[in-house]
Formats: sequence, structure tokens, C-alpha cells
Amino acid sequence: MEEGSILSNAVYDRLREGLMRAELAPHQRLKVRDLAREMGTSETPVREALIQLARDGAVEIKPRHYIRVRRLNFDDYRQIRDMRLLLEPMAAERALLRITPAEIDALVGVHEALIAAEEGEDWPVALQTNFDFHFGLYRTSGQRQLIDVLESLWVRIGPTLSALYPDAKPRYAARHQHENIIDALRSRDPFALRLAVQLDLIEGGAQLADRLKQADETAPAAP
Repeated sequence: MEEGSILSNAVYDRLREGLMRAELAPHQRLKVRDLAREMGTSETPVREALIQLARDGAVEIKPRHYIRVRRLNFDDYRQIRDMRLLLEPMAAERALLRITPAEIDALVGVHEALIAAEEGEDWPVALQTNFDFHFGLYRTSGQRQLIDVLESLWVRIGPTLSALYPDAKPRYAARHQHENIIDALRSRDPFALRLAVQLDLIEGGAQLADRLKQADETAPAAP
């Protein structure tokens, strides 16, 4: 592989990870020069990475005007959530066949870090630990193709999740669904695990979905 391709792939992977972890916000402008300086590369691999992310549906490029993170509308969000409701429980159930007690204990630690971040109003850490919890579980499945699909969905939805805090913070009817996920892993209960993952997406994202729907309803009509 040529050096230019290696650099472009490295920049792409770094930006992609930032998108999945909600480190970038919807409509955030991305400046090639600034990104190149930050990553210690020339501008060419940055441009190539951004073009690939635009193909992935995560970035919008309007030549001579802007490059920015794509903002999902409510319908986009709902379609991606519906796919996640099918695929994330599948990944969790496959992980159940392989996960060790030590790996479950590690997920407990990640969840505790998430709760501590929420209590301390450290929203960036809360978002990143939420990502670490979910993919710490899903990647244990060893299902590379499935994980690739899930990552492609999180690349598009990750920036929207940045709107969870503080105004659309996840709320649950009873206990936190991460705790139910952990209990299901310990008891090796695939049905309870699938249900907990699904309810985490539905309950945890309910306020965010409402905010997106309201934003669409109040947005000015396109000319």
C-alpha cells in the first residue's frame, strides 16, 4: 500500500472513531487545513478521508462552501434506530456465547464510569463511555461483518447522540437497562439480553427522538 493511502486510511479511521463516539456535533464545520495540522499530515489525505466519509453518509460536502458533519432528521434517526433494534440484540446474543466473567466485570466498570460522568455532568465522557459499553459487548461476538454494519450505523448516528446531554438525557422506567444487560450476561439469558438491549435503545433514546421530531416540525420549509 502506498504511503498516501496509508495516511488517508489513518485519517479516515480517526475521524470515523470520533463520529461514532459523538465527539463531533451535527453541522459542525470540518476544515481541511485545521484537520491536517491537528493530525500532522498534508491536506490531501484529509480530503480523501472526508470524501470517503461523505460516501458513508456521515459528512456533507458543498464545494467552495462547507464541509460539515451531517445532521440527521427524525426520519433518518428512526430508520437507523429500527436497524439497530434488530442488529444490536443480535450482536449481544452472539457475544453471550463468547464473553468471559472478566469481560462482564469490565463492562460493569464502564457502566459505573458512565453513571459517574452523568452525575458529574461530564457529557463528553458520558457519551464515550456509552459507546465503550455497547461496543465492548458487541465486539466480543467476533462477528466482523456484523460489527462493520453496526459501526457504519454509529458513524451516521453518533453525532446526533451528542444532543442527548444535558436536555435529552436517557431516562428509564425502572432501573438502567445497562444493569439489566449485565444481569442477563451473568445469568446467560439470551431472551433477557435481547430485550434489555432493545429497551435501552427505545427508553434511552425517547427524549432524543422527541427533540428531533420537534425540530423537524418547527424547521422552516425548504424553498
